[in-house]
Amino acid sequence: MTRVLILGGTTEASALAAALAEREIDTVLSYAGRVASPRSQPVPVRVGGFGGIAGLERYLRETAVTHLVDATHPFAATMSAHAIAAAKAAGIALAALTRAPWAPRGGDRWHQVPDLAAAVASLEGPPRRVMLALGRMHVEAFAAQPQHRYLLRFVDAPTEAPSLPHHDLVIDRGPFTPARDTDLLRTHRIDLLVCKNAGGSGASAKLEAARELGLAVTMIDRPAIPPRRALERVEQVLDWLAHSAHRGV
Repeated sequence: MTRVLILGGTTEASALAAALAEREIDTVLSYAGRVASPRSQPVPVRVGGFGGIAGLERYLRETAVTHLVDATHPFAATMSAHAIAAAKAAGIALAALTRAPWAPRGGDRWHQVPDLAAAVASLEGPPRRVMLALGRMHVEAFAAQPQHRYLLRFVDAPTEAPSLPHHDLVIDRGPFTPARDTDLLRTHRIDLLVCKNAGGSGASAKLEAARELGLAVTMIDRPAIPPRRALERVEQVLDWLAHSAHRGV
């Protein structure tokens, strides 16, 4: 019997969950718990961490999971590394459903940096109006550059106000469109966009808007993740599941 655990939180994870539900494949979708009101899903959902590699391995064994799909955000490097190690320890098959990274196109004004610290350091200088398209987790690091006016966009309202001395906060949930993001950047008179190279189409509207407006973009490179089977389409995951289940993996 095939039993799948999806490590989710992305649009790809939701699409995979829907496809598995349609095929009546026993599936659980796991969220880290950072979104207060996640979208309704057609499969059972669990929320919260596992307690490291050992905790995830224990969950895989206790619930008889046969296939683990890591469909977390490309920057969830710790969770992805834990998934690889736990799947190996539990002796089950693992694949990642991930997105190809973005690449600059004609008209883009990208400055690529290796990590968050480099992105913060790159903001040294006179005040500018900066959109931090990073989610809430990394915002506080930019308090080291308090001279700027920051635009933040969160899915949920924070329980505490960000510590950035000058900021505007927008509460909104995607999908976003280039037209909407162009209007947002223009309304707030943004000079610079800071974002992570998440890849995919769901979060690319802000890059199209920045290109349209001729804005500079500080692009944070993806973190390194140990080698694993990486797939980019739901159909590829379904094919992998069918073949590995047939082989008795």
